[in-house]
Amino acid sequence: MLESYVTKKGDKKAALKFMKKAIRRYENPNEIVTDRLRSFSAAGKELGCANKQVTQRWANNRAENSHLPFR
Repeated sequence: MLESYVTKKGDKKAALKFMKKAIRRYENPNEIVTDRLRSFSAAGKELGCANKQVTQRWANNRAENSHLPFR
């Protein structure tokens, strides 16, 4: 499932908001695919789901391609 949230800032507060929304919506996801920003790992540690975060090289392509100006 592809879910994306756009925020003006990429800090820990925004990452916490994103992860809480994702967990609330999908209850207990198997994995959370994010980029390698340190704010996502800090938020994952705080929520206790750091082991579900996936930051592999090509795992985020689907989300990044959806941000293009045209398809």
